[in-house]
Amino acid sequence: MIAHEKLTEIVGKTNVLSDQTVLDSYSCDMSFMSPIRPDCVVKPRSAEDVEKIVQIAKETLTPLVPISSGPPHFRGDTIPGTGGAVVVDLSGMKKIIRVDRENRVVMFEPGVTFGELIPAVTKEGLRLNMPLQPRVTKSVAASMLEREPVVMPQYHWDIADPMNCVEIYFGTGEMFRTGAAAGPGNIQEQWAAGGAQVEAAGPSSNSWYRIIQGSQGTMGIITWASARCEIVPRYEQAFLVGTSEIDRALDMMHWLVRLRIANECFTLNSADLATIMAKKWPADYQAIKEELPQWIVFYNLAGYDYLPEERVEGRIVDTIEVAQKLQLEPVRALGSVSAAELLKLAQSPSKEPYWKLRYKGGCQDIMFLTINDRLPELVDTMYAIADYSGYPATDIGVYIQPLVQGSNTHCEFNLFYNPDNARESGKVRDLIERATKELMNRGAFFSRPYGETTDMIMNRDAATVNTLKKVKRILDPDNIMNPGKLCF
Repeated sequence: MIAHEKLTEIVGKTNVLSDQTVLDSYSCDMSFMSPIRPDCVVKPRSAEDVEKIVQIAKETLTPLVPISSGPPHFRGDTIPGTGGAVVVDLSGMKKIIRVDRENRVVMFEPGVTFGELIPAVTKEGLRLNMPLQPRVTKSVAASMLEREPVVMPQYHWDIADPMNCVEIYFGTGEMFRTGAAAGPGNIQEQWAAGGAQVEAAGPSSNSWYRIIQGSQGTMGIITWASARCEIVPRYEQAFLVGTSEIDRALDMMHWLVRLRIANECFTLNSADLATIMAKKWPADYQAIKEELPQWIVFYNLAGYDYLPEERVEGRIVDTIEVAQKLQLEPVRALGSVSAAELLKLAQSPSKEPYWKLRYKGGCQDIMFLTINDRLPELVDTMYAIADYSGYPATDIGVYIQPLVQGSNTHCEFNLFYNPDNARESGKVRDLIERATKELMNRGAFFSRPYGETTDMIMNRDAATVNTLKKVKRILDPDNIMNPGKLCF
């Protein structure tokens, strides 16, 4: 265990927290994981601080739990997996290092949130390919490391996007830079030579970012990341397409992405869309939910510097043609829900309270990857298990997001519940376990395992687990980086 005095020497007295109330707040989150109180919380101010913390943790075999987002946390990955851990809270590292308009890339420290980064890139005529309505305290770096789905599949070239390069301190205490940032030369020398830290793959033939992403802090702690950006459009027109049949919604999205027509493109069911759009609770929520069809496809058409309005008008004709073949109709509003208003929300973080907490105060997510052909069966399976578990299927929020040019699909079931109601919480907890098991049996791929179902998911692939443990022994031989998570 690290002596608090040693940490104080590194970051200063005010950045080492040991008050019991503070430690209790870091010991749990909104997941169903058992609370474990950390020994203390340390708030590094720079990469040099992080390096020293990792080195001293290695010497004393002290577990480190990295966190970069602010509360509330939902998935159990920021709760210490063992006693005596030190939480490394990176949320104070908020420097936006560089915005490069020419190469469409931005570099920033891990504590930078979406609300802080969006204005910075907008000034340079850039925008982020971001998740749907992230919470206001969400770290951009953490979102990319967790491979959260982004709303513009047209600009999603790899499952890792939009993350480019990172600087990371592995459990060995060594600093490592991925992709183009690896060299030659340091970052300043690369900038002087025209480098921009855009390419994610490398160094050499290895894709190190694939080991770091999704690792939940079990390999190391990043001190900056670079992200691919897109150009801000000159002109946009957003549309909604409502249908009672999920197959038609999926077909509509398929053609919008395949023909590279739309920028933002995703599907929500009426429960999720009402939760996002409602302003007055509970009256607005019920009214919006009742007036909407079961499935709503949202998409946005964009024009840029050259003939922006003509480009959009031409694409409107294309989308109407696609919709008519599916017996669907694109509109600018469904009931009281405006496509233009939803576009603004999709391009910004959630207002407080976080949209997933507005209905009942708590939310648990079941999320996986699949293909469109399997999705209707998986949705029906989820509804059937919910009915069996006593959870109203009509209360389940569903978010469907095409990824990587539409080659696969992120499906997310949002289970809203009252966390102060023990019976309701128990029902949701049981539903998560039942549904995860059955959905896996039917082909759902859980690429981001969290919480109590992690072992169930990881144990499906013993060969991969064995390989991950070999890599872990190389990068974190003393197992100090967030032990107890994933298969570690």
